[in-house]
Amino acid sequence: MSSINRAAGEIHCKLVYYGPGLGGKTSNLQYLYSQLPPERRSQMISLATEGDRTLFFDFLPLELGQVRGFRTRLHLYTVPGQVFYKSSRLMILRNTDGICFVADSQPERQEANLEALADLESNLSELGQKLADLPYVLQLNKRDLPTALPVEELTANLRRGQEPVISACAANGEGVAETLQELARRVLARLAATG
Repeated sequence: MSSINRAAGEIHCKLVYYGPGLGGKTSNLQYLYSQLPPERRSQMISLATEGDRTLFFDFLPLELGQVRGFRTRLHLYTVPGQVFYKSSRLMILRNTDGICFVADSQPERQEANLEALADLESNLSELGQKLADLPYVLQLNKRDLPTALPVEELTANLRRGQEPVISACAANGEGVAETLQELARRVLARLAATG
């Protein structure tokens, strides 16, 4: 859940990028970080996990307008994709305000997508939350690959409700900003509504 720093006049929101290992979570945050002016971002912090190209987490505050007179700052995190990092994923998911599920569009990665999505729902349940109750966006990554499955097929297999589905190629930035904008819009709308 978001937290308020009254002294600084800020509401802090936590957004988590979730998905299978090597699906593009880290690429999303790296692209966003590279596009922001230095005065609008903090230092990116990453902790490498053994045998995993994915970063343990990335931390990137962004400032986006005001809600109830407070400036809003978004803190973006990724989770490790491998199943043996369950405790790390639970820790990162705790008190999240919104989730982006980054799916890999390659046919051979569909089982990994489904496993990661089931893991997300299970971990949220363990934390007393439901995906349907959170601002949520489904990103279909790696759309540039010639073997990418059709958007309709991926959507039918991975969509869990009426969440927005955004096509992307995190490696070149296509769809990355749009994904964050949509997720941020949903998080801020929820904050304004619960005011």
